[in-house]
Amino acid sequence: MKGSRMATRHDIYAIEEILIPPQGQRLVETGIAVGLLVDTYAYLAPRSGLASKKGIDLGGGVIDADYTGEVKVIMINHSNNDCHMMEGESIAQIIIEKIDMSDSMEADKPDDTIQGEKGFGWMDLSPKRVVQATDIPPVVCLL
Repeated sequence: MKGSRMATRHDIYAIEEILIPPQGQRLVETGIAVGLLVDTYAYLAPRSGLASKKGIDLGGGVIDADYTGEVKVIMINHSNNDCHMMEGESIAQIIIEKIDMSDSMEADKPDDTIQGEKGFGWMDLSPKRVVQATDIPPVVCLL
């Protein structure tokens, strides 16, 4: 079920009471299966409220279009407290994404790019800011 008309994802709910121990994880059954179109996959994403309030994240998360089994969620508790979830509570969100299913190709050497072989943090170069923000009041538009 979508949380709102403009939501990009569907909520997934607990079908039973769940206890995730501190610094532990649990594989949670959802009671649902998805039928996906070719050239799509589903991604299970954590709920920001659970992450910020209870330290809950998800493991794994990719569902291929040809998977027809029950969707299960690996819930990880990063906090030092038990996490109790009630039946009917939203535990994750599922996002359907379109992908390019082209076959990969072998190459002797990748094309040169600006990033090249630089890794994490390569864009942390000065100056950090090139655009100045100005105070502009928000505009509300109802469709």
